This record gives sequence, structure tokens and C-alpha cells, in this order.
Amino acid sequence: MTGHRLGVWQGTATVLGGVLGPGMLVLPHLAAQAAGPGSVLAWAALLVVSVPVAFTFALLGLRHPDGGGVAHFAGKALGRGAYAAVGWWFFVAVPIGTLAGALAGGVYAADAFGWDGRAAVVIAFGLLAAALVTNAAGLRASGRTQVVMVGLLLSVLTAAIVASVPAVRAERFEPFLPHGLGGVGSAIGVLIFAFVGWEAASHLSAEFEGRRLLTATALTLVTVAVIYLGVAVTVVGSGAASSPVPLTAMTATGLGAAAGPVTGIAALVLTFGAVNTYLAGASRLGVALAGQRLLPHRIATPHRSLTVLGAAIAVLGAAVLVLPVGLDPLLRATSACLAAVMFVGALAAVRLLPGGWTRATAVAGSALTAATLALSGIYLLVPAGIALAGFAARGVRVRSVLNTADRPVDVPGRAPHIAGKPTVLKGTGPDGSAA
Repeated sequence: MTGHRLGVWQGTATVLGGVLGPGMLVLPHLAAQAAGPGSVLAWAALLVVSVPVAFTFALLGLRHPDGGGVAHFAGKALGRGAYAAVGWWFFVAVPIGTLAGALAGGVYAADAFGWDGRAAVVIAFGLLAAALVTNAAGLRASGRTQVVMVGLLLSVLTAAIVASVPAVRAERFEPFLPHGLGGVGSAIGVLIFAFVGWEAASHLSAEFEGRRLLTATALTLVTVAVIYLGVAVTVVGSGAASSPVPLTAMTATGLGAAAGPVTGIAALVLTFGAVNTYLAGASRLGVALAGQRLLPHRIATPHRSLTVLGAAIAVLGAAVLVLPVGLDPLLRATSACLAAVMFVGALAAVRLLPGGWTRATAVAGSALTAATLALSGIYLLVPAGIALAGFAARGVRVRSVLNTADRPVDVPGRAPHIAGKPTVLKGTGPDGSAA
């Protein structure tokens, strides 16, 4: 426990860091591809879903201030099977998500200097290699650095919105639903990536005084709503949605030719920071899972866990080079895994929170998350396949997902917050020792 030290504004920045990530570099384009102007409805729908989900995890944190990550709550409420599934989903999602993030940064950097798609892939692989080497050397970004990264992304998004407002035209919103409501559902499936991370509040409450966590959560919701809706409307209205680098297209209205280099460099910094932090958290998660015999015990050291992640990224990267796989399927697969984590966490809150309005909030959050998860479509096979493969390989009983009679999950230490996305598990410190 670190003591009550976060004020409302500091706390808001910290919670915001759990939600806002560099996926915003490409998600406006992908959502508009799926739904056209109707993508605005997808952004709005997910903001509605976020309200009960965000407060569910904040209330869970207040009730259990030292409870740990989502996997701990899942194990406590739903049994060892749920604990295992949450850990596996996040561990497998990291190689997919980091590859997607690095490719997004590569696309922006290549566009900034007039290079082609092959250069974007080379840049992406360079970012991934640098992040793996940085983690192998034991270098970690501090919490302050992560907040600076979030501030940089917030600045880029705000600048893009402001710069593109004069270019917004009403006729660009017609036809509003070119692909029907099915297109909106498809857009939701990829946009989930921008809305996971509210789980971070469940392990931050020990750092807040009184009920300031609820205030910080409310302020984060307002900030996210303003930024996301601002981007959703202006990216369509300005015509930037058709560009694979929508933020560059949006800022070009105000910055002209300088928009490319500015957003390109910012994208490189943001994606490297996010990839580095993801890999740091996932390598410690792998150690914790191996310590619980939920992954092979021989990877129960940070370096071996990191090696497994690096190998997975290399295999996926090779597949991207050979097969026509773009950012969209990578982000959808990652979103499905992280949405499954969010759903199980909300479901656990239904059992862990007391009756009354707090439990009603959790029920609403879990129901809306389930509906959102269903819109992942065929990509639901990714978390389902991961869970079934894990159960079969590690001998975890499937029925234990709903059997709280299993022995309690006991995982030492505490995993640091993973900027931009949820911390799912109590884990080990940076050196592999108990944190």
C-alpha cells in the first residue's frame, strides 16, 4: 500500500492513462471504414457502455482497496478457471496488440517521410526489437513517464480536433449509414480497443483519499467522451476518415506540410512507449502464471517470459509479411481478448459488491459488456480458443470458472499498472521478485 496521496486531478490523469492509448492513431479510420459516418454512433454507444463499467471497477476498488488486478477478482468470485482464463487472454493479446501498435506507428512515420508500406513494416519491426531489448536490459518507464505519454497523446488528439473543425462539412455525413446498422456493430467490434482499461481503477483506490476515486472516474469519463466524440465527428466531417493516417490529415488543416513530421514523430514516441510498457507488464504476468502452473514452469523468469513473447511476435510478424493481414484483424483479435477480460471482471463484481445500487451498477456493466463482446463476431473464437487450449494443456477444470469452491487463488506481489490497458493480475516486480 502506498498511502493516500493522489488528489482528484492526479488521480484523473492516472485513470485516464488506463484508457487512452495509441490505438487512437488508427481506430478513427478503421471505424469509419466499417460504418462510414455511422461510426459516430459506435463511439457514442461504447461511451454509454463505459459509464456503468467504469463505476463498477471504481466501486470494486473502494470495496477491496488492496485487491489486485482483474484476475484476482475473477478467481475470488468465480474460481480458478476464471482466474486462469483472464491471465491467458491478456498474455496472448499482448503480442497481437503490440504488433498492431508498432505497425500503426510505422504507418505514421513512413507517411511523414513519404516512404511506402514496406518501410512502415521495417519501422514497426525496429520498434518491437528496440522494446524487447529495452525490457531485456531491465529498463522500465516510470509512472510519471507514462503520464507524460498520455499527455502527449491527449495533446495530439486535441490539436487534431481543433485544426480540423474549419474543414467539417455537413454533406460528408451523407449517407449516414452506408453499411446499415451492421456496419455500426462492426465498428464497435474494433473500437472496443479504445474503451478497455477501466479495470485499472480497481487497484488504484488505495492511493486515493476517501471517495475521490469516484470523482476521478467521473472526470475521466467526461474527458474521454469529449475527446472521442470530438475525434469521431471531425474525422468524418473533415474527410480525414479515408486516410490511413487520420490524425495527420486532420492536423494538416492547421499545420500544413509540418503535420506529417509532427504527428509521425509523436506516433513513434507514443507507440514505443506503449509497446515497451505492454511487454514489461506481460513478461511479469507470464512469470506469475508460470508460478501458478498455468504456463510452463520453465518460463517462470522475466527473461524467459519475455523470450516467449518475442518469439510469438516474430511468428505473427512473419505471418503479416506473408499473408494479407492488416491492422483491422489484429486490433479486432486483441479487442475480443481484452473485452473478455473486462466482461469477466464485471461479472466478478456482481458477486463481490454488496446489494443495492452498487450491485445494480455491476449488473448493468456486465450485461452491456456482454452485448459489446458479442459484436466481436467471429473474433470471439480467439478468446474462446485461448481458454479452451489453456484448460486442456494445463489441466484446469472448465467447471471451476463457475465454481467458487475451488481453493483461493494466491498470487504474491502486485503487478504495476499497464499504461493504456488493464492490469489483470497480481504479479512480480521488475526483477521477478515479489513486488
